[in-house]
Amino acid sequence: MIPLILLGVLALCVLVQLYFAFFRFLPLANYKDPESNVQRPVSVIIAAHNEQDNLFELLPVLLDQDYPEFEVLLVNDRSDDDTEFYTYELERQYPNFRVVTIKKTPDYLNSKKYALALGIRAAKYEHLLFIDADCRPCSKNWIAKMQAGYANGAEVVLGYSPYAQLKGFLNHLIRYETLLTGIQYLSQANAGRAYMGVGRNLSYTKACFFKNKGFASHIKLMGGDDDLFVRDAASNSNVSIVIDKEAQTISTPKKTFKEWVVQKRRHLSVGGRYRAADKRRIGAYIASNILFYILFFILLVLNSHLAILGALVGVRYLTVFPVYLATARRLDDKISLLLMPLLDLVYFVNYLFLGISVLLYKQFRWK
Repeated sequence: MIPLILLGVLALCVLVQLYFAFFRFLPLANYKDPESNVQRPVSVIIAAHNEQDNLFELLPVLLDQDYPEFEVLLVNDRSDDDTEFYTYELERQYPNFRVVTIKKTPDYLNSKKYALALGIRAAKYEHLLFIDADCRPCSKNWIAKMQAGYANGAEVVLGYSPYAQLKGFLNHLIRYETLLTGIQYLSQANAGRAYMGVGRNLSYTKACFFKNKGFASHIKLMGGDDDLFVRDAASNSNVSIVIDKEAQTISTPKKTFKEWVVQKRRHLSVGGRYRAADKRRIGAYIASNILFYILFFILLVLNSHLAILGALVGVRYLTVFPVYLATARRLDDKISLLLMPLLDLVYFVNYLFLGISVLLYKQFRWK
């Protein structure tokens, strides 16, 4: 009797995943980016703390963007490297490059949010575009492509930011996790239910920032400058997405598992602040995948109903994975087909333990 109940729960998990695959994720694979001939002035904002080496690479690329009117605004957040000297020279060479320098962050404020808020206040233009110091635009048309997202009256534009392809299993895992996260938040935004974005490729207007009271609702939290702001803005602002390869930024992945876990714990820590409906949707998707693997191994050990078990696993793999691959192709993100079963297993097992660790140990840090 118990094996049959477990098998029924497993079948339900597969049905939940099929629902997400066909009714949420697959439309993203066929998504067409908005187009616009209007080129609004843009302020590109970077908050950087001791990022001299990254800024050496990033700033020349940003200043070389093919766009008629834009500024690059760097918020130098308490850096004690040579950022100040390097950017001083750039300010002399480029009239559209400016620096806002922070010497000290008020004790009661989150440092990154404080830096971003000062950058937003200092921005010359209404339309803002954000990128992290360790990211690079994928093309000279990054600004133009992202700004096309405002064509239909949006106030927030969500972009996609994959990680660079390097050697090693950890890199495969990081890029797979990024793909699944991207599929989730982009597909929900495409369905009119935006709940998060990534700060390394995100755009919104100044009016939207102040209308939604900036970061006030989560100013003391370590994370949330991107996802929790989008959560607030989505309640009363139109949100669009742009996923063209030229509109993407590429990020430098963590090199060790420990660094990546620290980063993911910080990201997961703000999940409890999502709206109830969003937590239910995300929870249903994540729980169905985690339960799928737990129940699969239990039934395998029990040696029970193996034919039905194999059929359910086959249905799941032969339907869900092709949707992931189709969406990855639309995002121009390369994922290893041969490694997908292992990556999927490791990702959701790791997600389970990360979630438990966040509940038990709630201390996080930025830079």
